[in-house]
Amino acid sequence: MEEIGEVYARALFEAAVESDSLDEVQEQLGIWADALGKNKDLQTFFFSPRFSSNDKKDAVRQIIDGGNERFLNFLELLAERHRLPATFRIRRAFDELWREEHKMLPVEVTSAVELDDGLVRSIGERIEERTGRQIELTSRVDPDIIGGLVLRVGNKVLDASVQGRLQRLRKQIARAA
Repeated sequence: MEEIGEVYARALFEAAVESDSLDEVQEQLGIWADALGKNKDLQTFFFSPRFSSNDKKDAVRQIIDGGNERFLNFLELLAERHRLPATFRIRRAFDELWREEHKMLPVEVTSAVELDDGLVRSIGERIEERTGRQIELTSRVDPDIIGGLVLRVGNKVLDASVQGRLQRLRKQIARAA
């Protein structure tokens, strides 16, 4: 069974594709979700059952002045059905659909120390060449991996870290004992 966020995300995605406003809706959904995530007062208002659906629909129209009409209608529908708390799950699912539509592949490079931007871009370019897809490249530092790299390409992980090697060695020793 599909999660509620996935159901609403797919409905919004299909409406955005139909109206040829996919990128605009994706951007506005991101801005909306970020604003909700950062502002506790907005969360209290939009997620609380104390305020009526009509109050929430009016507030949506005031906050997002000049927004995409289908996106505004979508938010009003969420308010009417008391589904605004699912906004963050809807965004995650929508972003996945958007990446698939644009043939985007998320790539995360994790290292123990800050890597040179040129090296990170070079890794990204090689992955683009091999996969034939446009990538969405991020890098982060995690001193716990001790050394080496951990590459997350889509849902696959290549662990070439010292920490990963040590864990594999521990398992081999435990099996041999």
